[in-house]
Amino acid sequence: MIELLQEYWRPFLYSDGSHITGLAMTLWLLTASLCIGFVVSIPLSIARVSPSRWVRWPVQFYTYLFRGTPLYIQLLICYTGIYSLAAIRAQPVLDAFFRDAMNCTLLAFALNTCAYTTEIFAGAIRSMAHGEVEAAKAYGLSGWKLYAYVIMPSALRRSLPYYSNEVILMLHSTTVAFTATIPDILKVARDANSATFLTFQSFGIAALIYLTVTFALVGLFRLAERRWLAFLGPSH
Repeated sequence: MIELLQEYWRPFLYSDGSHITGLAMTLWLLTASLCIGFVVSIPLSIARVSPSRWVRWPVQFYTYLFRGTPLYIQLLICYTGIYSLAAIRAQPVLDAFFRDAMNCTLLAFALNTCAYTTEIFAGAIRSMAHGEVEAAKAYGLSGWKLYAYVIMPSALRRSLPYYSNEVILMLHSTTVAFTATIPDILKVARDANSATFLTFQSFGIAALIYLTVTFALVGLFRLAERRWLAFLGPSH
């Protein structure tokens, strides 16, 4: 174990000398995909609860598609499937985009987490107390102002416990990135195992890193819940 750490601690944590690897790469994939998914999911969650079926159904189909298929298959389609299409290779911009493994991986991760996050936020919007909305309307709020000042802030706060689960699951899902040759934590562990044949030690170190990051994320979300969900607790 000590010899393995001496040789591979840099690749496991941040770099192999030429590019970022390991923990740094995993955190980058997680942060970038979550940020993209979060931003896109806000308007999609509003569309998801729209009374108009022409607005609601396309979003419902998208979330059903990406929640109903494995992320691994989604990554393979983005990484190798789409680029195999002649129409994609004929377009210079699309050709350059889908030739890059990082672009394909981030696209698959962002689309996947966006689908789950959209449903989480849509569920929070539906569960809002009718009195909150009526009170906001009584103050003259309607349309986008109603969503911007009342509905979405309340829905986002109430979504914290459920969204924290999505963030942790997304962290664990980044392990499929090695399929696209992205040097994340699991890719480094696989390389270390191939070079040293220390299987238990190689994957054990990877497991400890994921466990540490998971505990850190859980702690951060618990602090956020205490701050932004305190109003749901009993009053004194």
